[in-house]
Formats: sequence, C-alpha cells, structure tokens
Amino acid sequence: MKDDRKKAPGIRLNEILSADKEDKNASPRDQPQQQTQSLLGQLPRIKQSLGQTTQTPHSLLEPASPYKGLKFGPPFWTVTGILSLAVNGILIALLLILLNMLGSLEGTAGNIGSSLLGGLYSNFEKMDRATIKTIIPVDAQIPLNISVPVQTTTQITLAETVDIPNAQVVINTGGLNINSNARVTLPAGTPLIVNLSFDLPVQTTIPVHLEVPINIPMSETELHEPFVGLQQVVQPLYCFVDSNASNLDGQVICR
Repeated sequence: MKDDRKKAPGIRLNEILSADKEDKNASPRDQPQQQTQSLLGQLPRIKQSLGQTTQTPHSLLEPASPYKGLKFGPPFWTVTGILSLAVNGILIALLLILLNMLGSLEGTAGNIGSSLLGGLYSNFEKMDRATIKTIIPVDAQIPLNISVPVQTTTQITLAETVDIPNAQVVINTGGLNINSNARVTLPAGTPLIVNLSFDLPVQTTIPVHLEVPINIPMSETELHEPFVGLQQVVQPLYCFVDSNASNLDGQVICR
C-alpha cells in the first residue's frame, strides 16, 4: 500500500486501465463485481487509532447502530421510565396516607378554630377593658422669681439704745403739764409694736420631688376604637365555628 502511494500518478493510472482491459476478458456476469473490487481495492484503507487494524470501505459505508445489542431499549429511556414509576408509586402512597389522616383532622379542626378565634376575641376584649396603672416619679428644679407684698403688724425688740431727737413729749400729771420737744432715749431691749408694709422680692430655685399615681382606663383613650374594631373582625369567624360564643360577661355575641 505504501509502494502504491509512492508511484507517480501516471503510472497508477496506467495500472488501473490495464486492470480494466483484463476485466473485459472475463464473463459479463463477473465484470461488474470485478470492476467494483478493482476500484475499491485502489482506495486507501483507514487505520483505527487504537487497534491499528484496517477498515474496508464497506465498513465506512455502513454506519454502526448505537443501540446494537440492547434488549430493553435505549438506556436513558429505560432509566427514566423506572424513575417515573418509582416516583409515581411514592406519590400515590403519600396520597393514601394523607387521605387517612384527613378523617382524623376533620374532627379536631373545629375545636382548634374555636379555641384560636375565641382566644383572640377574649384577649382583644380584655385589652379594651384594661387600665394603665403606674406611679410616675417627678424630680425637678423650679426657678422662682416673684415679689411678695408684706402688710402686717409685728413686735420688735431694740437691740441697742436708740436716741430719738426732737420727739414730742406730753406729760400731764398733777400740777405738771409738759408739752414740748425733747430728746428721748430708748434703752436696748425695749419692745416696740410696728406696722410692716412693703414688697419682698424672691429669687430662688425650689427642688420638687413628687410621685404621681396614674390610672388610665384603655376604654377612655384612643385605643378603644381599634380594640373594638378587632373584636368585630374576629366575631363573624368566631360565630361561624361556635354558634354559642360569648364574651367575658357571659353574654352570647352571635345573633
């Protein structure tokens, strides 16, 4: 085969033509088969990469089937079908289990709904009736800047001797009458009654500490309306699951 490839194209063409002349001497029945074999014989053979074995042109013209030798169809569709059957079986089993559980859940669903909605309605009612009770401590410094008017009569005591010049002195006793100006001396410790009338300015800071008790009913605040609205929202559902529903006072709310 290597020698045929090294020959010149003209020599190879002559060999092919001579082969055709020899084939003419053969019988008419054998000529097509011989010509086909002679022409196919001149085609180069392809070597396989792994086994280094030659492959005839007939094998090139016949593609190999990818599913040759399989008895149950293509592997992909076989595995897919098995998985589909397994998943369907699991789903059917789960459906049967859920159907069995549904019967027991129907009996408890009504009790759960009644207790849940009843708890919501009762708690909203309690919140509306609740009160805010607490004690608020108040610690503050209050500035004070005022004028206090003072009008009163009080008694004072002289701390020291006081001289009063040009005092009007009147003495009427027996045959003695004196009415003239004189200098009067008041000793220390002499009590005197005086009238006080003036404005007293006061500028100071007063510390204040108070504990103020608080008691605010929720029904008297702005939260009363939202709490009543929540009760009205839950009431239809509560009456739907329990026709004998009642409030905290024992009154039936379903009418």
